Amino acid sequence: MKNRLLIVLLLLGYSAFAQLKFEGVIKDSIGNPLELANIIAINQETQKLDSYGISNQDGYYKLSLEKNAAYKIQVSYIGMKTLQTDVKTGEVNLIKDFTLQNDNTLDEIELVYEMPVTVKGDTIVYNADSFTSGSERKLGDVLNKLPGVEVNDEGQIEVEGRAVSKVMVEGKDFFDGDSKLATENIPANAVDKVQVLKNYAEVGQLSGVTNNQDNVAINIKLKEGKKNFWFGNVTTGVGDADDKTLYLAQPKLFYYSPEYSVNVIGDLNNVGEIAFNRRDYFNFTGGFRSPSRSSGTNINLGNNNLGFLSLQNNRAKDINTKFGAANFSYSPKKTLDISGFAIFLSSRTDLQENSSVIYTNPDLNIPDESTESNTAQSSDLAMAKFSAKYKPNTDNQLDYDVLTRTSKESQDQLFYSSVNGNIDEFENAKPYSINQNLNYYYTLDDANIFALEVQHLLQDEDPFYNAILEDKDNYAGTASALGLDNLQLDYNLAQEKRVKSNQLDAKLDYWNIINSKSDINFTLGTIYSKQDFQSDIFQFLDDGSRFDNNPTINDGLDTNAIGYRFSDVYLGVHYRLKSGIFTFTPGFSTHAYSAKNNQFDTNFTDNFFRFLPDFNTRIQLKKSEQIIFNYAMRTQFTDVNQLASGLVLNSYRSIFSGNQELESALSHNLSLSYFSFNLFNYTNVNARLNYSKTVDRIRTTSQFQPGSVVRVSTPFNSNFADESASASARIQKTIGKFRGTLNGNFNYNKFNQIINGTPSVNENYSHSYRAELRTNFREAPNFELGYRYSIQDNDQGASRTKFFTKAPSIEFDAVIFKSFTFRTDYSYNSFSDEDRKINSFEFWDASLSYRKNADSKWEYEIKATNLLDTRSQNTSRSNNISVSATEYFIQPRFITFRLRYEL
Repeated sequence: MKNRLLIVLLLLGYSAFAQLKFEGVIKDSIGNPLELANIIAINQETQKLDSYGISNQDGYYKLSLEKNAAYKIQVSYIGMKTLQTDVKTGEVNLIKDFTLQNDNTLDEIELVYEMPVTVKGDTIVYNADSFTSGSERKLGDVLNKLPGVEVNDEGQIEVEGRAVSKVMVEGKDFFDGDSKLATENIPANAVDKVQVLKNYAEVGQLSGVTNNQDNVAINIKLKEGKKNFWFGNVTTGVGDADDKTLYLAQPKLFYYSPEYSVNVIGDLNNVGEIAFNRRDYFNFTGGFRSPSRSSGTNINLGNNNLGFLSLQNNRAKDINTKFGAANFSYSPKKTLDISGFAIFLSSRTDLQENSSVIYTNPDLNIPDESTESNTAQSSDLAMAKFSAKYKPNTDNQLDYDVLTRTSKESQDQLFYSSVNGNIDEFENAKPYSINQNLNYYYTLDDANIFALEVQHLLQDEDPFYNAILEDKDNYAGTASALGLDNLQLDYNLAQEKRVKSNQLDAKLDYWNIINSKSDINFTLGTIYSKQDFQSDIFQFLDDGSRFDNNPTINDGLDTNAIGYRFSDVYLGVHYRLKSGIFTFTPGFSTHAYSAKNNQFDTNFTDNFFRFLPDFNTRIQLKKSEQIIFNYAMRTQFTDVNQLASGLVLNSYRSIFSGNQELESALSHNLSLSYFSFNLFNYTNVNARLNYSKTVDRIRTTSQFQPGSVVRVSTPFNSNFADESASASARIQKTIGKFRGTLNGNFNYNKFNQIINGTPSVNENYSHSYRAELRTNFREAPNFELGYRYSIQDNDQGASRTKFFTKAPSIEFDAVIFKSFTFRTDYSYNSFSDEDRKINSFEFWDASLSYRKNADSKWEYEIKATNLLDTRSQNTSRSNNISVSATEYFIQPRFITFRLRYEL
């Protein structure tokens, strides 16, 4: 690592020594400095762009040029005539000012090179070819080379520290609600321009009355020849690993015209390359956002998904996936847009892991546990969305969306526990949901705007759980508490559960624009939620019959039949005032709440009124520099799962009973953010501070069975306030062809709990720091050096644990002889406590591809995965009562041969 760092420093030193500074001021015809003017330098000998820059607020520009070279300088500004001149450099720095004239006629100067970056109001336009070297294969590779733009580890796009909310291609939505599908599938060679749309408003009529500073969208402009024609690629591959035949097929086809567009993505492989995983599916919003998201009310409908084990680093012992997605848009006339998509994901996954758990508080008398598990997962997930937008004129817009989801999943886990012996756990579920959205926007006149938003969700979940425990002796205490029949060969424990949710969320907004600097917004809204929950714990006997057990705990209740009804009717008022660089938005909402549930012929009702203030301040220091402060008081309501008082099996070792009389919690939330992106020197800085204090927070009291790892838990409203705080900062700087990034994150959580009758206060601290150095040469090889260091510190009252993670990484790519592309990446992970290194693992992948030239239709690739043949990776976790170490098994080393055809 030290040698690599020395090489980088030498390159930086040589680059600085071989160049000189070319600077000056760009003005208009009357001497006013021009901010965000573009200036580029074309090397006359190579006819390539050597340097480019953008002027700051004083019109000042600065370029780095080669010594003793001839350049053609091109200066441009929107609304001004482009200026072009020749410059010869010597051995010393040059100073030269430029004056641009108003463009009243067509510009007669032929542009010799496209500007790498142009700014048009809130839109930044990047010319993709100005930043790429030829090694890029997908949109994500291109975006990672643009100043201020990054693709994070989850495949999501971030611009100047903000997550991108929408990706479009030629102005048409690309799988609305997710940016990963775009970064991983749109071909790099189809991208002409990347338009970053800051302050993006989904509805143009509301752009002047809503705060859109946090909304960022990206629009991809296609190269000529990609429009009105099918484009994309098809990749196929084969390989071998441990006498297993590997295969891969990945068609990616696209068609765009002014009237309609079609995108088709497919992926079939057993090499572990997951185009879209379960987490992506459940996080995929489809573009839906709750109308009441800023009302001050938070209500959670709960999550009854299976307890699926998660993939680590998208790796497992064996992975087989099938993925298909199609997206379309159609504009039969100017006033009507129709669009939609369908996504299907099927996976069959085998996981193997060994774990050891140490309970850190000896007073709890919980035995340490070692486990081994082999898990087979089967997952079929599907979703589809249809959208229609009707806009007959600028004053009216009607939107309708419907998103449906359905799935069929199962997990079969063979589990060995040093405490409970052999257990076979089986889970399955076939849930579905239908989400509909209807919005209408009406502009009466320049001073009066109305908006109606209505959203309805219908959801049905039916998880089934079954556990067979062979070691009856070690489970005897829990079996007795559950009232199981102990005369059977084993304990065959099962649970059926059904949760039906029906929620309506609607609001009507009215804006009165008082003048150019102020407006007032009135909101009348309601949330109505209905949930019905049924569950039953029973035992399968040896003869296959069903036995309804009789628990000796929880007053003998192990069934549930509960109806939960929640309603919120609220009125909100917000006033916005612009004064110089300040924008103030004070406001409040008044709520009439009703939460009631009925179970076992017992009713519980909680009706009350609440006043919730909020405040937002924005300080616009410069066009791309701002400070934002937010304060909001929120009411948090729970879901039906927490209220059901009968016993519920979360697993054979985790038994839960709800609390019918749970009440809402009240939270105070503050945040302070800073954003700055300087296009003059390409310095990107953002920082955030967050603090939250929650009163009457719902927490859990847990009682472990004597000498066992089985716990029975019940929720309660804590009399003590929980607190959380976080801080993050990121600075990114580009110098010539080098870009450096520093990240830092800090999180603090303080919460209360009761275990075995003993209350405790837990405090968790986590720090994470990341440094990265990346190059972007057009001709030379490129590399990315990264280093991540994190600390996890858990104060559990009776004990304290601290763990450290060190993870260096390197990526390298090079275009060789203009036909070969070599890519490789290596990562190392070390985990330790304060005394010793606990475990470590490393991965190394590499690929070599051949394409005759950039216009060739065929590309041949050999790809090696897990070159070091790492068979398992080790991870460790800690929580409020225990520390665990896990060995997680993964696919062995394998090599695949691939053929890619470009349409």
